[in-house]
Parts: sequence; C-alpha cells; structure tokens
Amino acid sequence: MAGLISFVGAGPGAVDLLTLRALDRLRRADVVVWASSLIPDEVLEFVSPVAEVHDSASMTLEDVLEVFERHPSLRIVRLHSGDPTLYGAIQEQLNWCLEHGRAVEVVPGVSSVTACAALLGRELTIPGVAQSVVVTRVAGRTQASMPPSEQLRSYAALGGTLVILLSGAHPERVVEELLAPGSAFTPDTPAAVVVRASWPEERLVRTTIAGITDAVRALEASRSLTIVVGEVLTATGVRSHLYSPVFSHRFRVRSVGTSTVGRPRARPKRSVR
Repeated sequence: MAGLISFVGAGPGAVDLLTLRALDRLRRADVVVWASSLIPDEVLEFVSPVAEVHDSASMTLEDVLEVFERHPSLRIVRLHSGDPTLYGAIQEQLNWCLEHGRAVEVVPGVSSVTACAALLGRELTIPGVAQSVVVTRVAGRTQASMPPSEQLRSYAALGGTLVILLSGAHPERVVEELLAPGSAFTPDTPAAVVVRASWPEERLVRTTIAGITDAVRALEASRSLTIVVGEVLTATGVRSHLYSPVFSHRFRVRSVGTSTVGRPRARPKRSVR
C-alpha cells in the first residue's frame, strides 16, 4: 500500500529470525529508517538498492518524523530491534501518524525475551513453579519514565519469572532491588545474564541473584544485555495438564490407560495460492 508506514520488528539479532511479513515490508519499502546500533547490517540486504535509507542511531524523534512527513505517498519501514511494542518508543510515532492521517501498521518481531529463553533452553512458565513473566527494567537516566508503583522491588515481592532489560549499566541496583525487604527471592535464587541473544557473539552466564554483578562484569557488556531471574531456570516443576492423558479438552477426550500414539490425524486441506 502506497503511503503506508510500517513499524517492523527486526527480531533479537539473527537475520533468519525476521518474520516473513517483515521481509515482505523490507523488500517493498521505498524508505527505511533503521537503528544501526541495535540491528545487524545484514538486514539491509533485503532492502531495495534504490530505497532511501536513514540511520536512526543519531536521529531525534523530530528527525524521524520529518522523514515521514517528507514522503507522504511512499512505503516507509521504521525498523526497530526485537519487537517494537516492547521498549520500542513507537507510541509517539504512532500518535503522529494518527494525527496526520497516515496509514500505519505494526509488524511484530521476535523479542529478545524469547531469544534469551531459547538460548537458556528453559521455559519461562513451568507449572507449579512460575506461571507469570514480568518484563521490566530499572530506571537510570530515564527515571521520569518509571511509574512509582513499578519499581523492580515491587515485582520481586511477587516472585515468578522476571526478565530485566535495559539495566546492564546498573547491576548493583538490580541486585539491591531484587533482594529488598519483602522480596520473594533470596541471594541463591537462580539467575542468568545474557548478552546479544541470537547474535553470532551471543554469551551467557548462569548464576544466582547474588552473582549478577560479577556476571555482568565478567561479560564486559552493558548494552544488549538481559537478566533473567526465577526458579524456572533450574526447576522441573510438575507435569503440565495440557498433554496429560487424564486431562481432557475440546481436542482430546480423557483416555486413561489408552495410548493415542500411532494415530496420525489427517492434515487439513490447503488452499492453493
């Protein structure tokens, strides 16, 4: 669609984690505004050589909006790392599009949250251990952005699984907040520090809350760093009901003592496109 502005998630880093829709938008784009500091250069290989490309690493919001305004009839891709709806700073851009009557869409991307879980080889929601995941951060220079009720210590009091982004420069504060009075965690609660999940240079350290600061220092990185905290990192939990033979749902009738192995289900007919 001519004039469409697509906010596209580039995924956590690995180029082959781009979605098919993201690839389609990149190939069709007349203008691309991308974050070179967070997205690998290889992504631009999918962009037409005649497309106009802007690096947002040194741009302000006003600079980006000026690009949008200058091309009212062209297809524009605003390329963000990970999933644009998580710390993507896209809402002010979406608001501008709405106020100026511009056609807009958001193309989801694979989040660094799930990329970290994949690298760790762990499910973040294990029955009997944790059924909730909180994605949050500690406030540094952007303290004004953090609502008072959303301090890290507030979530630590609930337990579950915490995924802490954008906080690599403040590991001591992360530990302090995680172990604040009333916390459901202890210094021995499992933790992991991951740098650039899915990139060729991805690295991780498995540790505990007490060891987070040393792990961050050992990795010598403060950017593109994720901290995961919770018993899910080591626990096995109880068996899920989903695939239990004693649990029925709309697709499977309870069948105690009866195996369904070896009974393939017919594949649905596919329409030809």
